Amino acid sequence: MISTLLEGNKRFVSDDFEKEKEFYNALLKDQRPTVLWIGCSDSRVAVNTITNTRPGEVFVHRNVGNIVATNDWNLSAVLEFSINHLHIPDVVICGHYGCGGIQALDEVNTEDKYIPVWLINAYKAKERVDEKIHALHIDIATEQRMKLIVEENVRLQLEHLQEYPFVRKSLNDKSLNLHGWVYDMATGEIRIIRTERPAKS
Repeated sequence: MISTLLEGNKRFVSDDFEKEKEFYNALLKDQRPTVLWIGCSDSRVAVNTITNTRPGEVFVHRNVGNIVATNDWNLSAVLEFSINHLHIPDVVICGHYGCGGIQALDEVNTEDKYIPVWLINAYKAKERVDEKIHALHIDIATEQRMKLIVEENVRLQLEHLQEYPFVRKSLNDKSLNLHGWVYDMATGEIRIIRTERPAKS
C-alpha cells in the first residue's frame, strides 16, 4: 500500500499539479478556508470527496467518533487557530452512520486501554438515546438505535464545542455558525442534524 501511495503521488503531480500550477502556487502563499470540519477518522469518510471541495477550502480535524473533548490540546489548538487567526465563520461537526467508535460504546469487555477513555466523551449520547427508548417502552432494531446514537453524539459534541470561551464569544459576536451533520455511507448524502446560528438582533 505504501508503494501505491507514492505511485499515486506521482500521478497527482503529472495529471493534476503540473496542469494547475497557478492554483497550487497560490496555495503556497496563503490559505483561506471558510469551514472547519471536525469529523471521524474513518477512512471511508473523505472530506474533500464527499463535499466536492478542493485543497484550501476546508480546514480539517479528524478523530475517532468526531469528538470534541475540551481536554484535547490538539483540537483546542485547531479551534483557536481556526477561529482566532483564520477567522473561519462556519464549524461543522460531521458524524457518520456505521461509526465504529459509536458501536464501541456498547463494548464492555475489551483489552483496549485508550479507546474506552476517549469514548467517555461520547458516552452521554448513548445514555440519552437509551433513556428515551426506555421511557417510550419500545423495541428498536440495533442498527436504528446506533443511528440515533450517532445523531445524538453530533448534538452532544456541539454542546462540548460551546464550552470553549472563545467559541461562545464568537457566537455572541455573530461571527460564527455551528453545524451538526451526519454522512450516510449508504446514499452518499449528508443529513443536517442541527444548526447553531447567532440570534438576530
